[in-house]
Amino acid sequence: MYRFLLTPRWLGIFALTVIAAMVMVLLGNWQLDRYHGRTAVNERIDAGLRMAPVPLRDALPAPSGGPGTVGPPPAEDRTFTRVTLTGRYDTDNIVLVRGRTVESKVGFEVVTPLVLADGTAVLVDRGWIPPAPGGAFAQPEVPATPTGEVTVEGRVHASESGDAKVSRREGRLESRRVSLPQLAPELPYPVHGAYVLLDEQTPAADPVFKAVPVGHANNWQNLGYVVQWWIFGAMTLFGFGWVARREARRLAGVTDDRPRDRAADPSPA
Repeated sequence: MYRFLLTPRWLGIFALTVIAAMVMVLLGNWQLDRYHGRTAVNERIDAGLRMAPVPLRDALPAPSGGPGTVGPPPAEDRTFTRVTLTGRYDTDNIVLVRGRTVESKVGFEVVTPLVLADGTAVLVDRGWIPPAPGGAFAQPEVPATPTGEVTVEGRVHASESGDAKVSRREGRLESRRVSLPQLAPELPYPVHGAYVLLDEQTPAADPVFKAVPVGHANNWQNLGYVVQWWIFGAMTLFGFGWVARREARRLAGVTDDRPRDRAADPSPA
């Protein structure tokens, strides 16, 4: 009854069906890997909020190059670790990161190098402030930077990716992203390979600053894609079986002999 499946035409259809189903399963597996990866990131974000701070060097290796270079990035499992570090802010190289949104308002994040005792620096994101009157990109009035020794507690954040041109305007650096490879050449010391999102500071930070939230990755979306692709794969195989059965019944001369709904027939003339 199903010998027709051994014909070249049907063997070709079957091969294409299997390939399509395998591709869909692989796409589902890829989304499953992304789900696990994003879940791990979310767990690190939550753990960083709860944990006691550790010394900077426990989470981030020191840079070993000269001025204007970037040190090695943190290990993946050390991102969002809460750290403590002490140094002096470099007020000559404040970075304004424009176009940043907090609480649905567009403004600037103020990133300031904290120079450590060994002469290296960590970029510290001190928080978000609104722009000056005149537009979302009008350079803001930055609150005074503490002088002298400052102790910072915050979470390690990997350098942001993407092209981010760095310019200097009115004595301050400006960029769209906290991209350490592009910011470091503008600075006169080696820079650590991650920056720190400020949580607490001694002396206390100016209340004008708003803390920059860390958004959780939408891992449930990836899980939904997993289910979607696997269902599509199963439906592809089921569809082949349904079409093959229909063809087998046609070749065998089997007709649909279910009773018709006579009420739907037109009335006789």
